[in-house]
Amino acid sequence: MHRRVVFESRLLPYLLLVPQLAIVIVFFFWPAWQAVFQSFIRQDPFGLRTEFIWFENFAYVLSNPFYLSSVRTTLIFSATVMALAMGSGLLLAVMADSDIRGSGLYKILLMWPYAMAPAVAAALWLFMFHPTVGTFGRALNAAGIRWDFMLNGGQALLLIAMASAWKRVGYNFIFFLAGLQSIPKEVTEAASVDGAGAFQRFRKIIFPLLSPTTFFLLVVNLIWAFFETFGVVHALTKGGPGKATETLIYKVYVDGVVNLDLGGSSAQSVILMLGVVALTAVQFRYIERRVHYQ
Repeated sequence: MHRRVVFESRLLPYLLLVPQLAIVIVFFFWPAWQAVFQSFIRQDPFGLRTEFIWFENFAYVLSNPFYLSSVRTTLIFSATVMALAMGSGLLLAVMADSDIRGSGLYKILLMWPYAMAPAVAAALWLFMFHPTVGTFGRALNAAGIRWDFMLNGGQALLLIAMASAWKRVGYNFIFFLAGLQSIPKEVTEAASVDGAGAFQRFRKIIFPLLSPTTFFLLVVNLIWAFFETFGVVHALTKGGPGKATETLIYKVYVDGVVNLDLGGSSAQSVILMLGVVALTAVQFRYIERRVHYQ
């Protein structure tokens, strides 16, 4: 039997909700409404003249070859970040869950990158992989590999993907480690007695039991890769070279803040939001079927 919390005043529960609701309204619903409204209008940079143009901003955006190129770049970038961040987080969680000396220290150190701001993480990777002053950048050039992410678009995209994934490894590590520690040891011990090797135990027992955690991280990392990687791109490449690393979220900033195309930028933000919602719905519709909650 569950005990219910009873408030003496009917007004008190609503008062407790007011601060959170105010934050959501001010920082989410109001900006979202402004973006939707501005996506249907044409306005000069000073806001002196406004014209309602219906879907012209969306038609222009979807027919713009630079925008379509940003879509392709974002999909490649997001898939790479998710694969690197989740794969590394799972591998490190499996290693930290083992009975090794100093595992507690490893767990603490692996969580540190998550505490860094994206711009700080990008600055660290910039110092490491700068072609002339970076330790790894100079080593690659000395080894005969022509490394210069400032001129090579493929190298720049790989660099921002690695920096973003490194920033996210700690988050995935925490959840995977918690999921591993919730698996009863008797299950894996019984499989070991039956002759199953380490890889078989992981593939047939541990990973299926981790499917709820994996599905949650898949959705969260997808949203993070689309929206929260602006700082990494801005600090490392600023969308270059030649728009090779201009992701959708960064293009919204460039067109809206730099080029002052408020209508087109708002239309891009609405399309980006709808795209992420659609991808998340697809994940819940098709991938969640493979998730085992018991």
